[in-house]
Formats: sequence, C-alpha cells, structure tokens
Amino acid sequence: MAELLDGKAIAKVLKEEIKNEVEGWKAQGVEPKLAVILVGEDPASVVYAKSKQKVSENLGIGFELHTLPADSPEKEVLTMIEQLNTNDQIHGIMIELPLPKHISKEHVMAAVRPDKDVDGVHPINRGYILSGEEGLFPATPQSCIEILLRSGVQIAGKHVVIVGRGETVGKPLVFLILKHNATVTICHSKTPDLGAFTRQADIVIAAVGRAKLIKGDMVKPGAIVVDAGINETPNGICGDVDFEAVKEKASLISPVPGGVGSLTTALIMRNVLKGITLQRRNG
Repeated sequence: MAELLDGKAIAKVLKEEIKNEVEGWKAQGVEPKLAVILVGEDPASVVYAKSKQKVSENLGIGFELHTLPADSPEKEVLTMIEQLNTNDQIHGIMIELPLPKHISKEHVMAAVRPDKDVDGVHPINRGYILSGEEGLFPATPQSCIEILLRSGVQIAGKHVVIVGRGETVGKPLVFLILKHNATVTICHSKTPDLGAFTRQADIVIAAVGRAKLIKGDMVKPGAIVVDAGINETPNGICGDVDFEAVKEKASLISPVPGGVGSLTTALIMRNVLKGITLQRRNG
C-alpha cells in the first residue's frame, strides 16, 4: 500500500517560505506584485483569477486584475501587456486562458516580457529550459519535481517515464527533470503498449489528460507515481492514474485532488519573486 505524496502539506511549507521571502523584499523597499489579464468572462477563468488573488493576498504579494471585454481587439490586449511590461511596480504578468477565438494566444504570450512571464510560456523561457539557463518555468512541471524532492525522493539515477508530451507539462518536464540527472523516457498517445514502458519506471509521471489511463498492472511494485492529470468525470475530478488500483502496487503516489495541483499557485507566486531577481539582473 502506497504512502501519499501530500501536496497540501508541502504547499503549506512552501507558502511559509514564500511569505518570508516576500518580507525580505519588502524590507529592501520592494513590494512584490502580480498582474493578471482576463479577456472576457469565461466562468472557469474568473474563478482561477480570484483564486490567485486570494493566494497572493495571503502571501503578502500585491495583486492587480485587469479585465477586458470578450470582443476587445487583439491590439488592445497587446497594448495592456506593454503597459505592464514597462511598469516597474509589476513583477509578474499572467494571461488567463482561454482567450477569445479572434485573439492569437501565441502573439499574446510572446508579448509578455520574459522576466515577468510567471507562466513560463514565452519562447525565450522555453529556450532557457532547453539550455539550462535561469528563467521562469511553468508551475505544473515544477510541482511534479517539488513534490518528489520535498518527500525525500532522490531523482538522480532514477528511470523516469513521463506519459504526455504537452506544451505546458510534458515537454518542459523532460528538461527540468534531466537537470536532476534522471534517465528519461517519454510516452504519449501514439506509444504502442504503454504498459511495457511504464513497468520499467522507477518514477511514473502521468500528464496526458486521460482519466485513469495508468492502471495497476502498468506499474512495477514499489514504483513512485506522480499524477499531474486533472479530468472532469460524471463522478467528479480524477487524475490520469487509476488511484485505487495503483496505490496497491506503488510505494508513493500523489492523489488528485490534493497532490501536484496543490502546489501550482504557490509556485506561480514563487516565480513572481524569482522575476524580481531576474528583472534586477537584466536592468
């Protein structure tokens, strides 16, 4: 029976660390601040924006929500981003997705200043992941690594099988976990006999967006399983791992909810603070 990788407990510790760091910046006369841009009134996006506001305020980080009507032209969104890019009082910028269909996600994401891009999606930050340079990186891949390290798991030398090659989790995770000297195999929806690969893994990380894809017979006894999936089903939210079956085989497993997702907002806030350092370095 697996022990839980407890994301909620780790998030609590992480938030205390961030609070202390925020106090440190304030003592130097810097008031960390995050700006979120919301175009339209997508219900889920509104909820996410308010959730970030609550976490920001709890951590002592300033928060600004900039809302635009759904029919706003792309140029208007880009103008708002440029104003935030040049505002020295703003240390992090986030764009709530999805954007209305007439606005190019690529144009908007590329317009955010790389050292304020707390989502870690700017092409320059993607390049830094590959080159190993310091940048701002996506929160969910960082959460997968954080939940392992803070649970005492040694990643170096382990065979990590990542299921999923998406732009926001799978791909960046490959390069971030390579920094920890893992041996990495990437699987995806076109991989034949997925179980033949996952059964070789010391650590399985599922990030493919298919409910309960990873079954009990697809992991070796004692494996560590990190579930970065989140799927809405008629029975509620579940991950990419068949939790009840896999927990009988694994040594450690992250639940959904209460696992990787518990850390993501805190890690976005940590990116805001990292952004301050990068902005100072970049002048």
